[in-house]
Amino acid sequence: MKENSKVSIITPSYNSEMYISETIEAIINQTYRNWELLITDDCSSDNTKEIVRNYQENDSRIKFFQLKKNLGAGIARNNSIEKARGRYIAFCDSDDVWKPDKLTKQIEFMERNALAFTYGAYQKMNKEGKKGAIFYPPECISFKDLLKTCSIGCLTAVYDIDKLGKMFMPSIRKRQDYALWLEIHKKIKCSKGIVDEPLAFYRVRSNSISSNKLKAAQYYFRVLKEYGDVNFVQSFYYFFYYIIKGTLKYFK
Repeated sequence: MKENSKVSIITPSYNSEMYISETIEAIINQTYRNWELLITDDCSSDNTKEIVRNYQENDSRIKFFQLKKNLGAGIARNNSIEKARGRYIAFCDSDDVWKPDKLTKQIEFMERNALAFTYGAYQKMNKEGKKGAIFYPPECISFKDLLKTCSIGCLTAVYDIDKLGKMFMPSIRKRQDYALWLEIHKKIKCSKGIVDEPLAFYRVRSNSISSNKLKAAQYYFRVLKEYGDVNFVQSFYYFFYYIIKGTLKYFK
């Protein structure tokens, strides 16, 4: 596969000094070389900025930006998307890790199948990096599937600007990624993923939104109402479907 298409990797950071080096190293070690890493820091008070600047000095593909006040991960991601120059937009948070062939396999998969948006399986790990359960999403996901549960891990998502244009996350504090996936799936019939093997590792921490099931459900319901294009009755139908089916994946 020719690497003619640049991938813009979108990474928000906030007090990420414990993990961001591992994240950056995983991106530097990608077998797909035509990428840029755009890190927007959301007013960290630790050594995150110094760590990123050290990498930036040694690799011109790493771009670093800082917000003037704390506005949340969605705004930080949007700042990087706005400045992105690649054809493909990929997402990787500052505590997550990719396998070295993640981009190579996913971009080839997208180009071979002319796909506008893709995702994939991922493996959970704890804050120490110990590997846990693997989450295998469905092979195909439609807009209606997303209304029932979000099976798309942000760290696995890639979209094609040539096919969709630049698309940004809404200005909400939580579940911005889910809202964006809904907006993307309003434009496409369905998306497809690499579901036979995990290409990324998702770090589960005790203070993450996904670790609190009640809060996760509350944010899901809000996004469903505001971005799901459903009426009042439908919103409750899909919400209860989520409670029954969707949260099961977090307990595996």
